[in-house]
This record gives sequence, C-alpha cells and structure tokens, in this order.
Amino acid sequence: MSLQKQIMVSLKEAMKSKDKVALESLRAIKSELLLAQTKTGSNDGLTEEEEIKLLQKLVKQRKESALIFTEQGREDLATPELAQVAVIAKFLPEQMSEAAVEKVVVAAVEKTGASSMKDMGKVMGMVSKELAGKADGKMISLLVKKLLA
Repeated sequence: MSLQKQIMVSLKEAMKSKDKVALESLRAIKSELLLAQTKTGSNDGLTEEEEIKLLQKLVKQRKESALIFTEQGREDLATPELAQVAVIAKFLPEQMSEAAVEKVVVAAVEKTGASSMKDMGKVMGMVSKELAGKADGKMISLLVKKLLA
C-alpha cells in the first residue's frame, strides 16, 4: 500500500477515534505530500525515497520546535510536538541502531581510504546514500567525525 493510502486510512481511523494529535499530524503529512507532488508535477506520485525524505523533514521540524520550546520552558507546547513526532515516525522505516550504523561508517572509511576530517564529505556522501531513511543524519555525522578525528 502506498504512503498516501496508508495516510488516508490512518486519517479516517483518527477521525473516528477523535484523536486530535494524530489528525493534526496526518493532515500535515497529507498536505506536504500534495505540495511535493504539485512541485514535481508528477501525476503518478512521489517515489518511496522522496516520501521518506519528506517524512524525515517533518519529524526533524517537530523535534527542533520541541527543543526550542523546552529551552524556553514551554513544556505545554513541546509535548504536542513530540506527540506528533511519534505519529509521523510510524510511517518511517525502522531506524538502525548506532552500532549497526557505526559498522557501515567504518566500512565506508576503509573503502574510501579516508584518514582525516578533509575526507568527511566523501564518507558522508557514501554512508548517507546507503542509509537513506534508515538512520538519522546527525548520528551518521557524529560517528564519521568520531572515526576521522
């Protein structure tokens, strides 16, 4: 089942159960999907990779907002943002553990022959392509920095 169909099914369920957080999150996903389709002008929809990137962007936005709200002492605003992250994350592929990501990073460092921070771009490009949607970019970056430092 495509992501849009999954969203529509979940949206109907959220409406029936009157789950406001899920409704808000799912409507945001649906809106972003429609905007992205309009931008590309494709009638057949987005690729799975594009959908995953879009969902990751939504999760990242909400996490950043929640962090800002928390720093400002506004837990009342941070909590709904984190609840939306949980709803949106259900549609993302399962994230890899740090240990599994580290193995991929080590293999990429060996394959590229990277030895210093100058080579970080090569390693990041290779690892990011391989782990697209499966691992957080920040975690990948931190592991690459740790290995090249």
